[in-house]
Amino acid sequence: MYQRIVIKLGTSVLTGGTPRLDRPQMVDLARQCHQLVKQGKEIILCSSGAIALGREELSFPELPPTVNSKQMLAAVGQSRLMMRWDSYFHIYGLHVGQILLTRSDLENRRRFLNARDTLLALLEHGIIPIINENDAVATEEIKVGDNDNLSAMVAILGEADLLLMLTDQPGLFTADPRTDPEAQLIPEVRTIDETLRRLAGGSISGLGVGGMATKLNAADVARRGGADVIIASGRAPDVILRAARGEPIGTRFPALEQPLESRKRWIFAGPRPSGQAVIDAGAAAALCRHGRSLLPAGIVQVLGEFERGDTISITDANQEELARGIARYGSADLARIAGRQSDAIAAELGYDRGPVAVHRNDMILL
Repeated sequence: MYQRIVIKLGTSVLTGGTPRLDRPQMVDLARQCHQLVKQGKEIILCSSGAIALGREELSFPELPPTVNSKQMLAAVGQSRLMMRWDSYFHIYGLHVGQILLTRSDLENRRRFLNARDTLLALLEHGIIPIINENDAVATEEIKVGDNDNLSAMVAILGEADLLLMLTDQPGLFTADPRTDPEAQLIPEVRTIDETLRRLAGGSISGLGVGGMATKLNAADVARRGGADVIIASGRAPDVILRAARGEPIGTRFPALEQPLESRKRWIFAGPRPSGQAVIDAGAAAALCRHGRSLLPAGIVQVLGEFERGDTISITDANQEELARGIARYGSADLARIAGRQSDAIAAELGYDRGPVAVHRNDMILL
């Protein structure tokens, strides 16, 4: 059913809730991937576990919960994690290749394309890409945040058909299954709203950084990029094979009917908005209902500092984000022409870069 699949493996899946990585579990995951490769499928792994393995390698030292401590553990564990994956996939005659990413790699258009080219080259030669955030050098300013969000961006980067997020839970429930015996598994989600987000809790294993809430955010990103998303238990028998066949397992989030084109995928997955344009109701209707560009006349406020070509957030008066796009004017100039008709731009600024503030071809609706 699916051709290109991104599989996100959380630390809790790789450890089984213990302090150590579970070798039989990792071998079985490699076996399932091998079965799909034999069927002509393309597999991309987003693997957590570097910090946990670094902690295991150093005999579980008592360390302060600082970024430096995590970077040190990741530096120790990352190479060992790859060695383990290499040995487990080697059992089935498969090669692996490592790609380490930070948010800055995805925010820069050229580096985004370079990363995509590397990813596609590995797949073309039958090599399993194993991707992780570059925790050893990433800081809070450049971190993607967790491997849930990273896997969603990788699904966009690699134009995947399916993002399979394996976790320590069978999926998303109507209530917390740890405390509510009446909680029911939700088999499919078509709308991610605030009601659904309130059902999501935090990480309960203490080993990972991503809870169900981050998985919902990641699912929302990936489905906008054209990938189906499934959240399922990494311990379910043959979970990868069953998900790839389209069997009902876990919670499925169908892709949006019209996935983003390549440039818009980058706008959504890459740069965080540098600023904000608050628009009136008329402009909101023009964008959301009629697919129009954003004109200066519809802008009521410009927030933040940004340059021409930066990604900005477009919100309504209630601060609800309606769209993101690439600004045709910097923040200072956009503030000067906000509320004005397009034919007055040249008179106000002394130059004219076109009649729109954000063109519809450089914009994604949220």
